[in-house]
Amino acid sequence: MDINVHFYTYVIQHMSQNGQKCPKTNVPNWTKGREMSTVIFPGLNLEFEFSKIAFSFLGIDIYKYAVCIVFGIIVALILSKFSKENYDISYDFVLENIILGIFFGIIGARLYFVLFNIEHYSQNLKEILIIRDGGLAIYGGLLFGIIAIIINCKINKKDILNFLDYIVPFVAIAQCFGRFGNFFNIEAYGYETNSIFRMGIETINGYEEVHPVFIYEALATFLIFCILRMFQKKRKFKGEIFLLYLILYSFIRAILEGIRVDSLMLFNYRISQVLSILIFLTSASVVICRKMSCEKSLKN
Repeated sequence: MDINVHFYTYVIQHMSQNGQKCPKTNVPNWTKGREMSTVIFPGLNLEFEFSKIAFSFLGIDIYKYAVCIVFGIIVALILSKFSKENYDISYDFVLENIILGIFFGIIGARLYFVLFNIEHYSQNLKEILIIRDGGLAIYGGLLFGIIAIIINCKINKKDILNFLDYIVPFVAIAQCFGRFGNFFNIEAYGYETNSIFRMGIETINGYEEVHPVFIYEALATFLIFCILRMFQKKRKFKGEIFLLYLILYSFIRAILEGIRVDSLMLFNYRISQVLSILIFLTSASVVICRKMSCEKSLKN
């Protein structure tokens, strides 16, 4: 980073510490036209300078966004390997479904994103297959991934609910690490804020200090992972852990989607927020009905 950037970074931090708002027009746009990007957290006195590219392999640039997703998957696989609550599901079958889930999940995540940005992609068809810069929607990935897993469980005559209960906590931990890919792409952030956790970035509007929504979601999915692992040890009915995941994640996502500035829209509605609310209400209703049914069975 050159001396001018260091100077402006110092000014930003100094003004922030004194409760002053840094004027957007006076901050240089150091992320455009440069290979390096800079992100600062003024309230925490942290500054990061990085490139989106992790390394090159056979002339192909591998982005840190992809590395974070792969790292999350590897962590999930390792943790699932040593889980005692496997409900008689073999690890080989887990690996088989993970491969299917990843393949169809990426297709679904991209398709979901493209469909809700169809005006842009209809004019730029070549960009549809370019995912290294982001553009994967989690709900599309979950939908296609779950459908692929359900079909494979049916073919192999495996209990679908047992498998989903076993694997879903590790989906949450994979999401946790995968979300940090948004940091390197400088995306999935929210409105401007004065919070101590605010993130200073260069946007099309100039310098802004915004909510680092991706960090909030990463922390939330880690907490969800811990909760699900705890409930795995005292599951009361098949599908309970999967439904609990849907309830917790959709609740968190509905809240966080409300402060994002890059939400996918359908008319004037944030589509992921609407979908989260529907998933939450449906999943909560199913859990309540199942628990009432279990209580009646015990009484009889």
